Amino acid sequence: MIALLKGTLVEKQPNRLIVDVRGVGYEVQVPLSTFYHLPDPGCEVMLRVYTHVREDTLALFGFLTTLEQQIFERLIAISGIGPKLALAVLSGMESRDLVRAVQSGDSARLTTIPGVGRKTAERITLELRDRLAKLAMPPAAEGAGGAAAEGDVSGDLLSALLNLGYHRPLAERAVDAALRGAGDRSFESLLKQALRELMR
Repeated sequence: MIALLKGTLVEKQPNRLIVDVRGVGYEVQVPLSTFYHLPDPGCEVMLRVYTHVREDTLALFGFLTTLEQQIFERLIAISGIGPKLALAVLSGMESRDLVRAVQSGDSARLTTIPGVGRKTAERITLELRDRLAKLAMPPAAEGAGGAAAEGDVSGDLLSALLNLGYHRPLAERAVDAALRGAGDRSFESLLKQALRELMR
């Protein structure tokens, strides 16, 4: 099983990376919480990896922090929650906030994540409360890249929202509002503002 990848970041999209490790390109699916803190293509990156193997699939899921990977692995251990939904959960809420919501039994907070309905949120809080109790809660990672050009950021924001399950017209309006109102032009800040617009 592949547990760690260290190599050159060749390409990055909000939910997918290509990492070159000594001439071999690995496609890795990542949550937005990891995407936020990635360096620019051409830089070296190291990812913790969960290798998902089924009869017809071999997929790699990458994370910058141990906490993200631990939450992901605990989520997919819940009946009815696969890797795609687990990534959506990590993309829709900061890891530390997710742990706090689960430990406090705040299932309503989880329903703000696209794809997570009331029953799924209740199942997550019920089944993860004890499993997450011992997880370490490190301080937030520092961003690794500067603000991108507005056109590129706009496309990345729209792609991220569509991958989270929002319909294109709503996502486009939220992106426009975020770009108009934000002082901080970094991808992370703009995405958070767009998500706030969608939750109004």
